Amino acid sequence: MITYKSQREIDMMKKAGELLASTHKEIAKMIKPGITTWEIEEFVNDYLKKHGATPEQKGYKGYEFATCASINDEICHGYPRKQPLQEGDIVTIDMVVNLNGALADSAWSYPVGKVSEQAQKLLDVTKEALYKGIEQVKVGNRIGDIGHAIQSFIEPHGFSVVRNFIGHGIGPTIHEKPEVPHFGLPGKGPRIKEGMVFTIEPMVNIGGFETKMDNNGWTARTMDGTLSAQYEHTIAVTKDGIIIITDQD
Repeated sequence: MITYKSQREIDMMKKAGELLASTHKEIAKMIKPGITTWEIEEFVNDYLKKHGATPEQKGYKGYEFATCASINDEICHGYPRKQPLQEGDIVTIDMVVNLNGALADSAWSYPVGKVSEQAQKLLDVTKEALYKGIEQVKVGNRIGDIGHAIQSFIEPHGFSVVRNFIGHGIGPTIHEKPEVPHFGLPGKGPRIKEGMVFTIEPMVNIGGFETKMDNNGWTARTMDGTLSAQYEHTIAVTKDGIIIITDQD
């Protein structure tokens, strides 16, 4: 069942999103060869605590960390670790912020130093695909319109859209209805209505869309070992239009 949020709830989630966006802006300053994702993990824990918030995914279904840190061929849910990032890596940092009971969710992919031309193209295309999806968030459209726009934009670039992990409704829990695939046919799925809040978070691979899981039961990788990138925003649908709750601008 889809739960529809009041304007008050959306306003609270927007404050959580503003804090999450500021966290990503600080992380962007930290990303460079030699830093570890464990240092980023510690920073996020401290930064959120300092601002009166908590990392919602810490403890979610047994997950132990404030962040997911997915490097290179890791698609999502990578564990923070103490191995330094290398020149040419790409890394995705994903987190869910809880501020006074209101949630916001956003992932962002970062180049580490100078990356290959192909890696940079992957980052650019994936980020643009996110906004192609957001353009379809209009009252009266359907959820399937979002995924169709994303897939139609990505595949001509020779990349693939991950099928096994999708966007989702959010608030007051992390994962709610509706499910938001990043592929598929237009005109399908639930109709978009005022009060919906959900994530759009395309995961895009240079190679095939097939995935495999690490033994930790969380980290998903590309089956063929190629690079993967992800960009995610939380979107609210209001009577006055949409709000990108986790907007960094």
